[in-house]
Amino acid sequence: MTPPDPKPGATGCEVLAQTLGPLADCWGSEQALSIDGQPLSARIPHTPAFLYNRRCLDRAVTHLRDHLPAELGIHYAIKANPFAPLVRHMAGLIDGFDCASLAEMQLAQGMAQPGQQLSIAGPAKSRAEHRFAIEQGITINAESTGEIERIAAAAQTVGCQARVALRVNPPFGLKGSGMHMGGGARPFGIDSEAIPALLERRHQLAEAGIDLVGLHLFAGSQSLDSDAIGKALDAWMDLLEQWQLTTAFTPRELIVGPGLGVAYHPGDRPLDLAQLAPTFSRLGNRIRALGEREGIRIDARLELGRFLVAGAGVYLTRVVDRKISRGTTYLLCDGGMHHHLALSGNLGAVLRRNWPLVAVDRMDEPATEEVDLAGPLCTPLDVLGKSQALPSLAPGDWVAILQSGAYAASASPSGFLSRDTAIEYLI
Repeated sequence: MTPPDPKPGATGCEVLAQTLGPLADCWGSEQALSIDGQPLSARIPHTPAFLYNRRCLDRAVTHLRDHLPAELGIHYAIKANPFAPLVRHMAGLIDGFDCASLAEMQLAQGMAQPGQQLSIAGPAKSRAEHRFAIEQGITINAESTGEIERIAAAAQTVGCQARVALRVNPPFGLKGSGMHMGGGARPFGIDSEAIPALLERRHQLAEAGIDLVGLHLFAGSQSLDSDAIGKALDAWMDLLEQWQLTTAFTPRELIVGPGLGVAYHPGDRPLDLAQLAPTFSRLGNRIRALGEREGIRIDARLELGRFLVAGAGVYLTRVVDRKISRGTTYLLCDGGMHHHLALSGNLGAVLRRNWPLVAVDRMDEPATEEVDLAGPLCTPLDVLGKSQALPSLAPGDWVAILQSGAYAASASPSGFLSRDTAIEYLI
């Protein structure tokens, strides 16, 4: 069987613009994916590799701040990408860090700038994590009443109060989110109906060594639905205002995960922050009013990871072989799922969907054929793309997977089949 007739399609430049929106021009010229005028294939010595773009990180944070009111700061969730040079760069851009492990707390503690607050979230935290957080004044987002008891015991051992925020499992989820973190039964957070009783016990908790500083609010992630994001944020504030009325508790610290998503798949479009600006303004106004009722200014932060760093990263791989098998054209590449598990569809996806791929040195050429891309591993799970539209590529050509700055290198089984790891670069 002969391969199908070539189908003309979008150029790499068009794919870049459709995927990254206002961040697209951080990636260079029309002919090649580049930084500061130099093609990536000339800057990186070999593939596979992850490349993170400083200018794109700067742009992502600045673009977000341009649409936020003064009441809202930004926390970077290190779990999205813990590459140390990237975290160090982010420290100069944001207002604090959210951590998910002892190692992340230690990393953030070494890079945080004066005045930046750290927090740690996650179920089943260890004794070492509780103790380190208490000793360093890091806010612990408590996920259960049992954890509150363990934090109190650790505070007694350390001999100082623990800064604690209650992570709330709300009675609603974030509609349209790729990963639901709230609503229904969850391992994350304390069910919202149990929160008022804990808030009313705050003075008793203080005697046990717990300074109840605030709340951690997170219902879901990876939503591209502006209306759903706005409704979820409004619902959070309804809860806070109700709790203030019934328990007289006003949080000094408030961490809110808005769940802002990025465009990964065909048909996805980047969130329009101008559309979300009124939502953020309304959130800021309600938070300010909440604090004014008690004569305080609430230290409120949006917790974001993927939204800040995904677009600043690309995964670079090279075509090793080109073959036709029963009518399907395959590009066999030196990179695969051991470096980029999410790309293969094996990280939380129900069904695998294509990611945006571009030919690094042929960005101005339209797609002329549909190909399947596979990696070097001896498993049919090692998929980079299915029926993917690209210019006609040959061995030696470079391919870049966009939106690879989050949940890629650190979220992948790099030891699988004992292949080499992908080197990471920040330029």
